[in-house]
Amino acid sequence: MIGQKSPRSSILDEEPSRTQLPANREEPGRSSVPFLIARLDQQKERLGLDTRAQRASIDGYLRLKEDFQKLQEREQQLPRDDPEAEIDWDFWGAVMADYEAMARNEPTRLAKAIESGIPNAIRGMVWQNMSASKDAELEQLYSTFLKESSPHEKAIMRDLGRTFPHHAFFMDGKGIGQENLFNVLKAYSLYDPEVGYCQGLAFIVAILLLNMPDEEAFCVFVRLMQSYNLRSIYLPEMPGLQLRLYQFDRLVEELVPVLYVHFLRQGVKSSMYCSQWYLTMFSYRFPLQVVFRIFDHLFATGIEAIFGFSIVLLQSNEEKLLQLKFDSILDFLKNALFDAYLVRMSVLLHVTQRSTLRVSKDSPVHYRADLFIQDAMRVKVTPFLLDTFASEWEELRRAQNAHTMELESLRAANRSLTERVKALESSLAQMSEDHVDIVKQLVMAKVEKEDTEAELVKYKMLYAEQMHANEDANSTSNRISAMSRLSSWSSFSRK
Repeated sequence: MIGQKSPRSSILDEEPSRTQLPANREEPGRSSVPFLIARLDQQKERLGLDTRAQRASIDGYLRLKEDFQKLQEREQQLPRDDPEAEIDWDFWGAVMADYEAMARNEPTRLAKAIESGIPNAIRGMVWQNMSASKDAELEQLYSTFLKESSPHEKAIMRDLGRTFPHHAFFMDGKGIGQENLFNVLKAYSLYDPEVGYCQGLAFIVAILLLNMPDEEAFCVFVRLMQSYNLRSIYLPEMPGLQLRLYQFDRLVEELVPVLYVHFLRQGVKSSMYCSQWYLTMFSYRFPLQVVFRIFDHLFATGIEAIFGFSIVLLQSNEEKLLQLKFDSILDFLKNALFDAYLVRMSVLLHVTQRSTLRVSKDSPVHYRADLFIQDAMRVKVTPFLLDTFASEWEELRRAQNAHTMELESLRAANRSLTERVKALESSLAQMSEDHVDIVKQLVMAKVEKEDTEAELVKYKMLYAEQMHANEDANSTSNRISAMSRLSSWSSFSRK
């Protein structure tokens, strides 16, 4: 027996009424193997470049192995009412003893076991083993951060009550659940100031806290953000989210083409519904029994695991979605998307006749988690396909950046020309003012000239009159003198 599988899930999976999914599938376990190996190579490359991480990984492995052995001894002493729910300690012990060897030597077997679900009792330990997160120095750093304050504390506090508000662990505002959630989020905001805190992170940390203590949750969260490159989704411009949304759009176009065209015609964009899936890794509004299983694959194969789950949700509801319009589509994607895997009351009543499961009006809602995981794992998504889409995205970004740079250059040239025009206009206005002043001066000079000429004419006339008067006076004087001389001469002659 591989892993742990509840008999209840196999009975619940018998419900026949479900949308028929496409046949572009692979055998169970095989589709995730390439991602499993790729994830190991990435982790090995990271550890190979960091000697401290190598040492921490070895020390952490030894501590995890010791904790696993203690847990095994404790669990085996407990009575088991359900023999089929018994954990395969030999298999999972081998996984914990050397996860990389198991993944490389028996990848299909490991993938099938993860597909069946990691046992709840050891899930937190297996996640730590997969992510190589056990790190005493990082735990000590977490303790140091608890004593410090963060500029994001108010934002974190506002979101605490919104994170799984109906779950018993987080329901009490003064309980250990919200306290641990606050501590881990605050510590990471100090550890990674560039990301700080972003809505959605609280749900991911909450999932970790439901499976491990807070100091271990902090270490795992750091690995998720750093080694699994989850942090690129939460950076200020969210480049990682933009890339994932583009890859998702291309997968929808390839694998669900009819629905893709329908969404285009209705104006439904992936950012309207898929962003929330990826920002919370499906933990918002999705059943916890399913979210844990999704995280199993995320830790094993990397963040790329989200695409299989995203596509199968659309495939399972394609017929219904094709009948809806814009508003109804968004409402369905928000509230009824997982109903395709909901266990109907008639099936639950059938289960009560074959098992000890009790059904009442207050019974929790049940979903066919195994079937959902199996459907998602059979969706044909490969690393090569995602790398191809990523290359397309990078090319689009380069073209967009080049276009943006060209626009910025044109805007800069336009600003420069605008400034020159303004300067010329200002210069022209100044010249116009100067011209007006010169014209005024010319007019005044002309007026003054005319006045001067008139004055000159006046003086000339006065001068002429004066000269005329002088000539008359001289002429009279001459006549008088002549007459006087003539008179004197006459008198002299008579004597």
